[in-house]
Amino acid sequence: MTGFTTLLYKELLRFWKVGFQTVAAPVLTAMLYLLIFSHVLENRVQVYETVSYTAFLVPGLIMMSMLQNAFANSSSSLIQSKVMGSIVFVLLPPISYTAFFAAYVIAALMRGLAVGLGVLLVTLCFTSLEFVEPLWIMAFAILGGAIMGTLGVLAGLWAEKFDHLAAFQNFLIMPLTFLSGVFYSIHSLPVFWQQVSRYNPIFYLIDGFRHGFFGLSDVSPWQSLAVACSCQIVLSAITLRLLHSGYRLRA
Repeated sequence: MTGFTTLLYKELLRFWKVGFQTVAAPVLTAMLYLLIFSHVLENRVQVYETVSYTAFLVPGLIMMSMLQNAFANSSSSLIQSKVMGSIVFVLLPPISYTAFFAAYVIAALMRGLAVGLGVLLVTLCFTSLEFVEPLWIMAFAILGGAIMGTLGVLAGLWAEKFDHLAAFQNFLIMPLTFLSGVFYSIHSLPVFWQQVSRYNPIFYLIDGFRHGFFGLSDVSPWQSLAVACSCQIVLSAITLRLLHSGYRLRA
């Protein structure tokens, strides 16, 4: 466990030392999204009768920021270590592949939660929020951060240079997060696109997270929880298998 705690401490310190870039900057980005979209659409869009559009938007922005930053933390740490050659100092000590995996994912989760908390505190200045079912909020926040942290490890293993990681983020992560119901309800879409949205796992994370605030959602939170848990199990199994084999880590 000494190796695990040391690696975890190293990963936590890595993003906390540059917190202005890794935490404050994403919070500012989310605030800009809120200011622009709420100003333009507040009086034009109402998803739920008892919830203003600004209030509806806030949980989606919180979760989107958490997911993107959890992915960025683990993926960027791995690719930097591989490109710079410092990954050898992590591989030489007797750290098991499960401890390696857990340290990177937990650190990614912590960065995601830090960003999410920052976005929440800032957005409370613009709208009032309810916390109808806080256990759902906590469950989906933790699951979302863990899923994207795991996906970040997977992307970091696969990528051999920064261009590969940028392609992974631009062509997979960004479309999935922006087309997951952050800014709208899927019921406002044509039937075909509603069905397509149901194949996006991030939609279930955002919808379940939003349910915790308002008690309202597009699908049952239990269905969202089942999809999220299934995704985490599958991604974890794949990533652990690759780590065990030393995929693109050992020469």
